[in-house]
Amino acid sequence: MTASPDLIPGAANSLATKKYAERFVAAGLPEGHYSDFLNTRIKLSSLGVGTFPGALDEVTDLAVAAIVAQALQAGINVVDTGANYRYGRAGRAVGAGIAKALQAGIQREEFFVLGKGGFLTFPDGKPENLETFFAEEVEAKGRGKKEDLAHGIHCLSPEYILWQLDELRAQTGLATLDAFLVDQPEVQIPVIGKEQVYRKLIDVFAALEGAVAEGKLRYYGISTFNACRVETDNPLFQSMTSLLGLADKAAGEGKRHHLRIVELPFNALMPEAYTRFSQVTGQGNIGSTIQAAYQLKLTVMASHPLGKGLLGREEVPSLQEAMPEFSNPAQRAIQFVRSTPGIAVTLVGMSNPMHLADFLAVAEQAPLAKERFLAMFEKEK
Repeated sequence: MTASPDLIPGAANSLATKKYAERFVAAGLPEGHYSDFLNTRIKLSSLGVGTFPGALDEVTDLAVAAIVAQALQAGINVVDTGANYRYGRAGRAVGAGIAKALQAGIQREEFFVLGKGGFLTFPDGKPENLETFFAEEVEAKGRGKKEDLAHGIHCLSPEYILWQLDELRAQTGLATLDAFLVDQPEVQIPVIGKEQVYRKLIDVFAALEGAVAEGKLRYYGISTFNACRVETDNPLFQSMTSLLGLADKAAGEGKRHHLRIVELPFNALMPEAYTRFSQVTGQGNIGSTIQAAYQLKLTVMASHPLGKGLLGREEVPSLQEAMPEFSNPAQRAIQFVRSTPGIAVTLVGMSNPMHLADFLAVAEQAPLAKERFLAMFEKEK
């Protein structure tokens, strides 16, 4: 693919991310702050900037751009955004932050940007009539049909997902996204059933494989809220081996798929992805979602480490007792998630520059040793 002249070429690679990590470790960050993106030699920071929250105004746009720019220059090389976040303003703010970081000397190949799609993008704010919006902006433009829409807000069609991918590339100014995640496909299950969702996912994954071939992205995956936490008999449950099976079918016989990431919520109040043994790995054992993903070479990224802000305001006694070296509940909550074995990156949503200080304070400390983490987790249980 020939990149548009107004889009920044390149993508994260093993050599550049390794040098990035070495540079910041030499400057004082702990080696344990960096982890491997499985099945590649790409180095990812254990903390990543999330961009979901924030008001719909220019002040927030400028704040998010500043957070992204400062984080990239402070040893954080993972940024997560979505085509629908803040009605598209989040992606543009990420792009502005990336541009500032590049001007300051950060190289495109040193950092990893994830995008998401599935929930409808409303460029001009939420419309008064969702049906009219969908008919005019999705159906009429060949991006999806009524049967692709669930709950009036989630569209699972290859055409819409590819459109959102292109929108995010334009918003961020990047010719190639490092990864693109199908956001919460499980919300479609109550409407059309799991079998039909799986059929749709194969088509969506096949479209994303095509986008990989075109150079629009490098890898893909899914982002979930309920699918990796519920019991196996819950209709929303997502098996990791089934997910990989869908990717195999999408890639085609004899070809390697590019599904590499599962994003899931995890925190001290929502530990199911670590504690609930619900996954058959195909390797003769049953494990948690996080364990199974690791064994199957799927990189796990954790969302919601602060429980939508609650854990940033209120102390969890066992975390406070176990981590006295941290100065507030937000830092302890982030460190708890970041130290969980099998979680590669903990994504922290921020739109207030004041929160960046807590975020970077955690980065400056090594993740907890496994023994210390497990002892704390036993107390939490």
